[in-house]
Amino acid sequence: MTVQINIDLDSIVPKAYAPLYNDRTRYLTYKGSRGSRKSFSVAEDVIMQIILHPYVNWIVLRQYAYTNKDSTYSTIQQAAFRLGVYDLFKFTLSPLEITFKPTGQKVFFRGMDKPLAVTSLQPTTGVLARAWWEEAYELKSLGAFKTVEETMRGKINDPDGYYQSIITFNPWSDQHWLKREFFDADTKNPRSKSFTTTYKDNPYLDDDYIASLKDMIKRNPNRARVAVYGDWGIAEGLVFDGLFEQRDFSMEDIAALPKAVGLDFGFKHDPTAGEFMAIDQQNRVVYIYDEFYQQGLLTGQIAQELASHKAYGLPIMADQAAANLIGELTMAHGVPNVRPAGKGKDSVSQGIQYMQSYHFVVHPRVKGLLEEFNTYVYAKDKFDNWTNEPVDANNHAIDALRYAMSLFVFTTAGHYMSNQERIQTIKNLGLG
Repeated sequence: MTVQINIDLDSIVPKAYAPLYNDRTRYLTYKGSRGSRKSFSVAEDVIMQIILHPYVNWIVLRQYAYTNKDSTYSTIQQAAFRLGVYDLFKFTLSPLEITFKPTGQKVFFRGMDKPLAVTSLQPTTGVLARAWWEEAYELKSLGAFKTVEETMRGKINDPDGYYQSIITFNPWSDQHWLKREFFDADTKNPRSKSFTTTYKDNPYLDDDYIASLKDMIKRNPNRARVAVYGDWGIAEGLVFDGLFEQRDFSMEDIAALPKAVGLDFGFKHDPTAGEFMAIDQQNRVVYIYDEFYQQGLLTGQIAQELASHKAYGLPIMADQAAANLIGELTMAHGVPNVRPAGKGKDSVSQGIQYMQSYHFVVHPRVKGLLEEFNTYVYAKDKFDNWTNEPVDANNHAIDALRYAMSLFVFTTAGHYMSNQERIQTIKNLGLG
């Protein structure tokens, strides 16, 4: 079936993403900042490559299969609508696929948590010639990446046909294998090209969003390093270095563990963070299974978030400094079990020390806390030496988690410990 489609790509595609259409290099890797439009640009490319090349089928991958539905799948839907070709595609949720109606070419969605479902793919028309690795920072190993890439092989029934993989991510740590494989001159794959994009490469951003990014540069330079400039994240000085991992787990896995919610208030410049945790005291592991992390929330909206995330019935430990907001949540909005987290002399540093005696498992849906774990660093003195005090920035989710954990680590007989009791508790663990 011949389909006549008129799309002016030059007017749609930002210059930074032109290689998606005119470069046949085997691997094109984009690391970038927030608002850089890298994901939406690749989503448009997914649609256009299928329309332009009848042999092309795509596989779209993330570390966890189910995260595709609300990210890559929905973004490609939006791209098809924006390009004016939505009706030419069939979008199905079970299985999660997109089909080009005129030819039967497909976009498959898979996760690296189910490797057999990746390597067994066989399109009925054309070949599996394109891959999009989204949020590639989540990927566990280069070996697993290569195993999937090896499935993209075979003769293409088109003299101009080629295989290509697009890799997109936010560069939270320069220790990740992505840097060595695609960015470092001495070790990078010779069949690859790499790019760094920022919000300046996105002509579609509004002034308010750009202002928020510029504000981040002033208020939180460590976070801005990645989120605004697209640079590699911090390599040393992380407060929780080596103490956290992102891993999928089910509520059944943590069903028997005690749970709590931590709540740290923000508004215009800072997010309100709600962190939902379960604690395994015997093995000293904390599982963070849910989160809300958003700027501009009013008290009523915070109450709605707590309700929708199933906080009711759990103890909610909130920032003591915001007693008025705790009162509003309780009396005006009927949120049960909210109480102020204990504070006192050295309570922040003591809480951080205690947290460092645990290992943290962060569920893939928990984005704000994972970002903070990757950017929360110790301060330096005037001689550029590390101190024992963290920088008081990019720590709203961490503060919320600390409040929740205080219920289990610094509370005895229902009361927050005195400073001397906290000191002794830390010493008993060999932390002080």
